[in-house]
Amino acid sequence: MIVLTSEDIVALLQMTDAIETVETAMKAVSKGGAELPLRNVVPVGSNNRLGVMPGALSDPACFGVKLVSLFPGNPARGLSSHLGAFILFDALTGQAAAMMDASLLTAIRTAAASAVATRALARQDASKLAIIGYGEQAEHHLDAICAVRHIESVHIAGRDGAKAAAFCTTAMARYPTLQFRAGDDVGAAVEEADIVCTVTASPTPVLNHAWLAEGVHVNVVGSSIPSMREVDDDLILKSSVWVDYLPSTLAQAGEIVDLIAAKRYTADTLKGEIGQLLNGDTTGRTSPHEQTVYRSLGIAAQDLAAAQFVLIAATERGMGQFVRL
Repeated sequence: MIVLTSEDIVALLQMTDAIETVETAMKAVSKGGAELPLRNVVPVGSNNRLGVMPGALSDPACFGVKLVSLFPGNPARGLSSHLGAFILFDALTGQAAAMMDASLLTAIRTAAASAVATRALARQDASKLAIIGYGEQAEHHLDAICAVRHIESVHIAGRDGAKAAAFCTTAMARYPTLQFRAGDDVGAAVEEADIVCTVTASPTPVLNHAWLAEGVHVNVVGSSIPSMREVDDDLILKSSVWVDYLPSTLAQAGEIVDLIAAKRYTADTLKGEIGQLLNGDTTGRTSPHEQTVYRSLGIAAQDLAAAQFVLIAATERGMGQFVRL
């Protein structure tokens, strides 16, 4: 069995590779090429959770499970809010083939999924990016969106303006040609944005539809359980919405679940899975003025595809620690 650290994953999984890997996986999911039980979430104390995400892919043939803790208070300790391990099994023998850090794998594949949706749905001339949140996911989403669109300006916003400014200072060193702005006013951050990414851990909406410009594309990323909501009802009701996986969306995307329960929205109103769009089975953006949304929950197929890519790359390069169970 190969054990791979976060440092190994940094070396083995570049964002451009992750984007292509996740796109292939999403196409396979929408063709029925994956087994994806719904994420199981176990409460751990008052605010913390353990997430269990098993799954299997037919191409590439692999299966595995992610065990990840969700501790919202961790950033204050200098740690990721998502920590855990991904176990990948050999599809031929069923033997555990690899264990790798789940936090960085999750962060990269999540941002890559947003990039896949942005490449498919955002206007080709989109150049103004707003990111709501300034944690680990904000960093990876900056890399991911810049990989698929020619971004010229970035506005970072969140509850703590000083932390947003600190994020920009660090990001400017990596992207010296971009114009960065920071603040605590989300409305001001998004009012002229072509692409918006919400990457917060907020349990209540931080983004209102009324603040958004015509033709914007929004990646709703941070809320991963039914009790959390980053966006208001109107964002769903007045936009064209695509999702990663319909069964998980209809069970765990809080704002959509609540609207359907209130009979203000129906599952048929959703435009479909992003994989269906990529496969040519549904249409995408229909005009420059249309407001598009990608509702990301994250699914095991994305982790599986990314982990399999990392395992193959590690084997080819002789990286990782080999242990016998």
